[in-house]
Amino acid sequence: MTKTLTFAAMHFTIAFGVVYAITGSVLLGGAVARLEPTLNAVAFHFHERVWQRVERRRIIPPGLNLPPISRA
Repeated sequence: MTKTLTFAAMHFTIAFGVVYAITGSVLLGGAVARLEPTLNAVAFHFHERVWQRVERRRIIPPGLNLPPISRA
């Protein structure tokens, strides 16, 4: 849990710092620092669901046995 919290703190800090450096606005930096990581977390959730489907399709079904490779 500590690793997750420190990563979140780093993410918020970077988001705030980038927007503040570009705009000079503490208010806008704070708003983006809250909004961007939240949207990123939601997008990551759906990204993971898509990749789980992709990985399931790569698994060979248990009833499907491939012929052994003959070494002559």
